[in-house]
Amino acid sequence: ISRHIIQSGGKRIRPLLVLLSAKVFGHKGDLSVRLAAIVELIHTATLLHDDVVDASELRRGKSTANAVWGNEPSVLVGDYLYSHAFRLMVDMDSMSIMDTLARSTNKIVQGEIKQLLNAHNPKTTEADYLEVIRCKTGELFKTSAELGAMVAGCSEEGRKTMAEFGMQLGTAFQITDDALDYHADIHKVGKNIGDDLAEGKPTLPLIYALQKCNADEAKIIEQSLMSGNRTHLSEILQIIESTQAMKYTRNVAQSMITKGLDCLRTLPASIYRDAL
Repeated sequence: ISRHIIQSGGKRIRPLLVLLSAKVFGHKGDLSVRLAAIVELIHTATLLHDDVVDASELRRGKSTANAVWGNEPSVLVGDYLYSHAFRLMVDMDSMSIMDTLARSTNKIVQGEIKQLLNAHNPKTTEADYLEVIRCKTGELFKTSAELGAMVAGCSEEGRKTMAEFGMQLGTAFQITDDALDYHADIHKVGKNIGDDLAEGKPTLPLIYALQKCNADEAKIIEQSLMSGNRTHLSEILQIIESTQAMKYTRNVAQSMITKGLDCLRTLPASIYRDAL
């Protein structure tokens, strides 16, 4: 099961953040590689659990582990990957790294719980939504960038800079990913279009469209969210288009990207900073 999800692809952005952040501050050695592996194991564990919680059947263009083997093995293998990641942490013999990763994984779970509480709720606000994605996605991006700085032994200021960069990047990443659920080709994104709607997730395109559409249109979105029904997906796509919700969503993500780039400009110029 581990091999199935690890070999099914993925962008490996989080471990790459660890490695590049470490190199930005002149780190030499392979401790950053171990940290990158730990981060990817934690991320993979969250994917296994998320797919069970969301009853997802497709990820990265392939069947999810729970669709192939069932929920029970998927949850247990997710637990295995978490515990394996923490075993590797102990081997690093660094309380500060362990503390950072433990706090981060705790925050990720909080984000997932908050997302469950918001599910099927059309009254979810943009602030509620942003709080969820900062925890469930932004947090691990933040920690990945921060860990690279930590293993390089950089200053507290440098560590905070990388943490802020990671949070802005991760939050923009999740906003963009959520937008793709209403504006992409299944073969390009590797998951079914309208999955978030079917799971009752009030993401930013829907939240903004609800604010701007008329009462009849709002009723369609609200009922679809509350029931988790994809029947009116084509109508909802038209409402999102007419209210310019996608443009608004892209602008929010772009503002975060700009803030992230501003963080990087405080770092010394290098090929690693360019890559970030």
